[in-house]
Amino acid sequence: MKPIPALTRAHVLAGELEKQILDREFEPGELIGTIESLRGQSGFARSTVGEAIRLLTDRGLAEIRPGRGGGLFATAAGPVVRIRHTLLAVTDAPVSVAEAVAVREALEPLIDVDAAKYRTPADSAEMAQLLVQLAAAASRSTSEFLLANWNLHERIAQISPNGTASALYLSMTRFVRDHAVTAVHDESPESAAEWLNSRLETHEELVAAIIAGDIPRVKAATERHAESVADD
Repeated sequence: MKPIPALTRAHVLAGELEKQILDREFEPGELIGTIESLRGQSGFARSTVGEAIRLLTDRGLAEIRPGRGGGLFATAAGPVVRIRHTLLAVTDAPVSVAEAVAVREALEPLIDVDAAKYRTPADSAEMAQLLVQLAAAASRSTSEFLLANWNLHERIAQISPNGTASALYLSMTRFVRDHAVTAVHDESPESAAEWLNSRLETHEELVAAIIAGDIPRVKAATERHAESVADD
């Protein structure tokens, strides 16, 4: 597997500001800075700062207020669920979100083993394509990786002939997805890149084991996945 490319400067800056917002270093409505002040603090070019601002506003974590006294202001990020190395901002119900993640974790071994037993060539082709999308998302941000990750796991769950387990797994995943606003790694952007690379490798091995129909290998991959499954 090729290493994930280094994050762009805009993604690095956006990630740093995103973590500060989620950690409530900037309260909702508080000024984060202007383009000029952020340029001075970061040492990045105006275009880089502008792209970082766009990323933050697209994620709903900040807004631009024009005119005198304007700039980039933090918006209400909602409750934050801290799960392993991820800060997940949710609209509401943080306890229920954490519980839904735990239910997914409990069902994961059954779902993945079933997928290895019953996958078809069409299933394998679609999982391989979703892995390509996961790799692309990993090069951009934790939030985009999370969305692509859910897509992959939902597709794996659809293979299982166990209708009850599959339906429950999918409903838990979609509950978390529906409540999630954004996610950020709780350490530095450089650590986030390393973590995303590791998570991508874990999913590549899981999918390869499922496609091969190798049950012991799937179980080993699922155990490795469970070490940080709550970050998915």
